[in-house]
Amino acid sequence: MSYKPYGIIPPIITPFNEDGTINYESLAQMSVHLVEGGVHGLFPFGTTGEFYAVNDEEYVKALETVRDAVKDLRTAQGKPIQLLAGCSHITTRGVIHLAKLVEQVGGYDAISVLTPMFVSQTDEELYTYYKTIAENTTMPVIMYNNKPKTNVGISPAVASRLAHEVENIIGVKDSTGDMTNCEEYLRLTMDVRDKFNVMMGRDTMIYAGLAYGCSGAVASCANVAPRVVADIYDKFVAGDLAGALEAQYTLAPLRIATGMGTFPEVIKEGLVLQGIPVGKCLDPIQELKPDQKEKLRKVLEEMGLMK
Repeated sequence: MSYKPYGIIPPIITPFNEDGTINYESLAQMSVHLVEGGVHGLFPFGTTGEFYAVNDEEYVKALETVRDAVKDLRTAQGKPIQLLAGCSHITTRGVIHLAKLVEQVGGYDAISVLTPMFVSQTDEELYTYYKTIAENTTMPVIMYNNKPKTNVGISPAVASRLAHEVENIIGVKDSTGDMTNCEEYLRLTMDVRDKFNVMMGRDTMIYAGLAYGCSGAVASCANVAPRVVADIYDKFVAGDLAGALEAQYTLAPLRIATGMGTFPEVIKEGLVLQGIPVGKCLDPIQELKPDQKEKLRKVLEEMGLMK
């Protein structure tokens, strides 16, 4: 496996029409908007993309929409746009089914697989879960640890074991917000860094993750502030550490503001306030209250993100 995830890859939101159907035109526009904003890849159907809310037909069409929208675009560095597809389900067979759909769509660099939800696994069960998925797909697999949402975490020991033993498990996204956990992922996989990388998944810790050795970040707030988030990475790798840290500090209020509503509604509200028509999250997630919208508007104004 030669693919290495790097840079800033937003888990792109899924725009919905008022009737709950996907707004594919808006999804295509959003894809181009983010790439033009400086991101290095796109990741449909992450947590921010409300992966749990779509059927197979919608899933496939959305993957095709994102792929086709950016097929002729390049990053600011002249590289192709990376594409990750979220393949998350509560069962092993459910994930494998989604992975087969991604293979059929084509054009994606890797799949991202969240830990199962609701079901609490032992370490051995979690090891078997990821190993079985990897053995049943031709795609590179990036594990996704979002313990705050699923109540299931991938321990550093399990991540290291999978990194060393399974060829097409090529990385892990760490959204725990636990820097020690991220550091241990990195420390225990140092000897396989040529094939296994760690992506930071907590937007307030991108700079810290890069300093420790993460190859990039999957950042939900990059939907709203692509250039700000991309600056953290671009300036860091260019050696402008002060500039990268300044961009990280600029981003922090937006990430903190996401706690005002049920995730990812604040991300969508932020886009709507910027004049980008992505609709609201599907029920039961509700819109922000008027005072919350005003607080969000002020955050965006202070970040220079309002037209």
